[in-house]
Amino acid sequence: MGSIISDASVLLVEDTPSLARVYAEYLKKDGIAAQTAETGRAALAALRERPPQLLLLDLNLPDINGMEILRDIHEQAIPVATVVITAHASVNLAVEAMRYGAYDFIVKPFTADRLLITVRNALEHRRLAQIVDRFADDLGRERYHGFIGSSLAMQAVYRIIDSAAGSRATVFITGESGTGKEVCAEAIHRQSPRRDGPFVAINCGAIPKDLMESEIFGHVKGAFTGATSDREGAAGRADGGTLFLDEICELEPNLQTKLLRFIQTGTFQKVGGTRLEKVDLRIVCATNRDPLKEVEEGRFREDLYYRLHVIPLHLPPLREREDDVVLIARNFLVDYAREEGKRFKRFDSMVEAIIRAYPWPGNVRQLQNVLRNIVVLHDDETVSPAMLPPPLSERCAAPVQPRAAAAPQPQPVRPLWIVEKEAIESAIAACDGNIPRAAHLLGISVSTIYRKRLSWEAEGRA
Repeated sequence: MGSIISDASVLLVEDTPSLARVYAEYLKKDGIAAQTAETGRAALAALRERPPQLLLLDLNLPDINGMEILRDIHEQAIPVATVVITAHASVNLAVEAMRYGAYDFIVKPFTADRLLITVRNALEHRRLAQIVDRFADDLGRERYHGFIGSSLAMQAVYRIIDSAAGSRATVFITGESGTGKEVCAEAIHRQSPRRDGPFVAINCGAIPKDLMESEIFGHVKGAFTGATSDREGAAGRADGGTLFLDEICELEPNLQTKLLRFIQTGTFQKVGGTRLEKVDLRIVCATNRDPLKEVEEGRFREDLYYRLHVIPLHLPPLREREDDVVLIARNFLVDYAREEGKRFKRFDSMVEAIIRAYPWPGNVRQLQNVLRNIVVLHDDETVSPAMLPPPLSERCAAPVQPRAAAAPQPQPVRPLWIVEKEAIESAIAACDGNIPRAAHLLGISVSTIYRKRLSWEAEGRA
């Protein structure tokens, strides 16, 4: 039952030794060696010393009521999935126990299959809950190295960087111009074990083609007209660190061949040189083109593409990053105002609405230019619509108006749980069933939604 229960730790709390032995034998069929406790105090001691993954808890104990153990688990936030064992007469008590966080309950007597199915489900639930909680924690990251943004699209980017940073594998970054590809490459470097080494960036589209090989590999004195001394190339300077090749699809075919050989061997020759040099570095590359299309049309070597395209990482355009654009704009406004000695602190609500609605074809770079224009040409505490440069100023003719608030109407008082349930279900529906995104918009953790739903089911309110 494979990976779900492998190495699972289970604490069985049962005061009848014969039943405890039977249940332990049931669990042994799935390879689970359960620890047992015959009293509530022994169970609490075991929970505090080393919490198991799963607690099988009989509510009727000789010294402490099982409900007290559940309350203690709830108050101490002990990370354990709990399955309650109960008799027919105490099913209502078992339902109440679920309100304190119990995952499920089993009614005595039960078969081995019933116990094992419940245990597997509980362990899988706990595993998924841990994943969800880690995802929920990630949603709190508004800043990540040089990035600003808490959108789901950027959380995915942050997680890929987290996972890829420790590897030597080449990362191939794609995305429109202005999405922050160099920021991403630096984030990979700063998150990696090579963070103390050099980060060397070279734009393959900004250097004359006849000088490109020298820029990457260096040259020796006299290699060509103007080479008056030996020069270290980007590959040599990046030894022990990270070499970032931006706009990689701009490389000429001849240089693509030499780059492929360099990636395969880790060695190169300077232009005009005869000595083979070896370096230890990690390559990160980027392009704003579709690299596979470049391969299909013969402009980029297929073998080089597959050497580089080990870990693909796509940066989303600003228009697909939810409210990140406003967070970034606020940050730029404060920074540029400080640099220019201006008073700006905030945006008018109409300006924020225009910023949010504009598609930003130039992405973050365009947003930077707009904010710099505003700060340099104006001075006030609040950015008003009149300060916006084209093309944003054109939207002021038919501005995006915040929806007028309706006059308050007296509403009947409804139970709080109904209002809460409707709000959560509406958010989930609006997000097409995406619970993590709904939780983010509601400002609560994903695990809170799952706990609420479990509570409603236990109370017959689902």
